[in-house]
Amino acid sequence: MSNTPHELAVEFPEHVALMRHLKETDGHFARLFETYHEVNRAIHRAETDVEPADDFHIVEMRKKRMQLKDEIYGMLVHHEPEAETPPV
Repeated sequence: MSNTPHELAVEFPEHVALMRHLKETDGHFARLFETYHEVNRAIHRAETDVEPADDFHIVEMRKKRMQLKDEIYGMLVHHEPEAETPPV
């Protein structure tokens, strides 16, 4: 089993500033970000036997992490900064 932590800053280094901004300004993104890290930490604990889990549970957690990561990435690449500026 892999025990690489898969932190979002490592996965998407080119989007670190945008992730920080979205965590502060977009509640949905902030919830996804936090949920991703909760699942990611649980996977890491299971893979390193800190909190052992059966293979089925680990696979399900990995699927959840991938779904969250895909949604987060979609928000990062489709972010439109001008949409946050109120019209004058």
